[in-house]
Amino acid sequence: MSAIWKPSVTVAAIIECDQQFFMIEEETIEGVRINQPAGHLDPDESLIEAVIRETLEETAHDFTPSALIGTYLSRFISPKTGEAVTYLRFAFTGELGAAQDRVLDTGILRTVWMSYDELVASQDRHRSPLVMQCIEDYLQGKRAPLSLLFTHPSALGNLEPQK
Repeated sequence: MSAIWKPSVTVAAIIECDQQFFMIEEETIEGVRINQPAGHLDPDESLIEAVIRETLEETAHDFTPSALIGTYLSRFISPKTGEAVTYLRFAFTGELGAAQDRVLDTGILRTVWMSYDELVASQDRHRSPLVMQCIEDYLQGKRAPLSLLFTHPSALGNLEPQK
């Protein structure tokens, strides 16, 4: 029996204010990269819970998602290790909330506000091609209601095993 292929599910927060985007700089195996606040879906959490958590961990700010910008599938092959990973990204937009008194996640160097032109000029430093695609989709006004996302309680670890 062959193994079932599974992509890595990730979430990202596209946060804009006064034509500036709230980004992070992070240390990766490929060097310092620019990304949206983003990360992996953890067990027992919804996609919305994941983007709220990841934004807090990577920026020390609260985040309230208001819409889904899009879903994205991409494959990354590390030039250094040759490892291939397929990502399924859910990108959200919403409101940046209050700053919290906490340290940033390991590997996150800083948060930075960047203009569209600065993002275009720094594409060689983006964590993935999805960084710019999400910005483009945001600027085109792509939005879907959060009500399209449903998380069954069983995915949150809230059900007893069936007997």
